[in-house]
Amino acid sequence: MSLLRLFTTKVAFKPIQRNTFRSFSSAPALFHGREHIKRGEGPYTVNFITPDGEKISVKATDGDTIIDLTQRYDIDLEAACEGSLACSTCHVICEQSYYDKMDEPSDEENDMLDLAFGLTDTSRLGCQVVMSEKLDGLTVRIPSATRNLRVDGSKPSHH
Repeated sequence: MSLLRLFTTKVAFKPIQRNTFRSFSSAPALFHGREHIKRGEGPYTVNFITPDGEKISVKATDGDTIIDLTQRYDIDLEAACEGSLACSTCHVICEQSYYDKMDEPSDEENDMLDLAFGLTDTSRLGCQVVMSEKLDGLTVRIPSATRNLRVDGSKPSHH
């Protein structure tokens, strides 16, 4: 086919439907939290000790992280990076007996924990503690301070 014919050939274009959702990525969308689970649902119990010494007991399901629970139950624990393992603001201190049942922290988690305020031998990042049957009854203490990376003091909301 000659170039002249190529440029003069009529081509039928199909109009784009404006109501069609088009993604820039073929990867599935990731959302923080687990909206389909309501407060009070779940077979497991997690106990939070606030910096003021108040004990708050909540219900959890398989796969919930500490961050999921704090957002679901409006417990004051910051997660400046929204659980992406890029800060230490969700630092919690676990009871030794439960800490021993958890998988070892990854190198990335240890790097972030090095930045945490009040680091202890049983410190973990809340975004990395994933609930399962072996952690039923877990008690975590929320430190009295954090090394906040957000300058405006805002906290992410559960979405």
